[in-house]
Amino acid sequence: MAAKFFIPSVNVLGKDAVTEAIGDIKTLGFKNALIVTDKPLVEIGLVAQVTDKLASNDIASVVFDGVQPNPTTGNVVAGLELLKENSCDFVISLGGGSPHDCAKGIALVATNGGSIKDYEGLDVSTKPQLPLVAINTTAGTASEMTRFCIITDEERHIKMAIVDKNTTPLLSVNDPELMLLKPAGLTAATGMDALTHAIEAYVSIAANPITDACAIKAIELIKGNLVEAVENGQSIEARDQMAYAQFLAGMAFNNASLGYVHAMAHQLGGFYDLPHGVCNALLLPHVQAYNAQVVPERLKDVAKAMGVEVSAMSDAEGASAALEAIKALSVAVKIPENLTKLGVKAEDIPTLADNALKDACGFTNPKQATHEEICQIFTNAL
Repeated sequence: MAAKFFIPSVNVLGKDAVTEAIGDIKTLGFKNALIVTDKPLVEIGLVAQVTDKLASNDIASVVFDGVQPNPTTGNVVAGLELLKENSCDFVISLGGGSPHDCAKGIALVATNGGSIKDYEGLDVSTKPQLPLVAINTTAGTASEMTRFCIITDEERHIKMAIVDKNTTPLLSVNDPELMLLKPAGLTAATGMDALTHAIEAYVSIAANPITDACAIKAIELIKGNLVEAVENGQSIEARDQMAYAQFLAGMAFNNASLGYVHAMAHQLGGFYDLPHGVCNALLLPHVQAYNAQVVPERLKDVAKAMGVEVSAMSDAEGASAALEAIKALSVAVKIPENLTKLGVKAEDIPTLADNALKDACGFTNPKQATHEEICQIFTNAL
């Protein structure tokens, strides 16, 4: 069966990547940017650094800084209004997954019309989005280079999964110098998000040799650099390696898709407004324990990539070792103990499970679950 591989046309990584990318933007002839970001990045001066660089290259810009941590349909509407008012010819997303996803929603509706709700699902749009340059400031979501766009529907209290080739950015930028000021908690959460991307892509039914190679290398880099990035945020080397790790994980899941960890985490985020990476970290070992019933050999590979000596282990033993390695890394970077610590309630689990089974991310999980099984996984994580 033929496979398609999606990735932005150009991807700039490493120190001084932002300066290099703005030169590329000028060459492409864009004149007026809508910068989609959040207020904390404005407050620390990061947005001003980018607008100044744009201005010095004769590129005008207007800033939409109203993106929430879990971007909403309302955020998309507000950003789109500002884009139209200023006749912007392209969009720049600056930040982590939330600004990137919001910017994708704005850029997609700008050319396709209607509401972002109209594009929930797989490849619903018919036209390419307005050109999008995604400048990343966290090492985790990989939204700067994927075709995934997650937007919270405020009316239904769910996260919509929009998986659409037309939301793929034109240009992605990963400059580790933009990541140095990120707090330890955010570094940990986004790093565990990247680990989840890699593992879910590796066990996905849509995995192929290309995504496998990306996923395994990403796991190795995360295991080798996440703790250092959390404990010593000013380490440019650890930040740089984590940027590469999350990008590789993005290459993997952008093409092999994900599984029940994300399908379930989306519901927690939409229902309780919880941090996505933390939800992923807490669900990851429990979902993989379920998947170990059908792909223990794949999880044994994960254990090996996380530094476990597995040569003398059976597949089942290797899978168990992978679960322990995941839990140990979560503890090392101080992820909360369980979902109860986040305020998740047992009485909400049936509703969460209902919505998780509708999430497109679950369709490529290696074992399809019943409603009762999803409820049990949620319960195990409480």
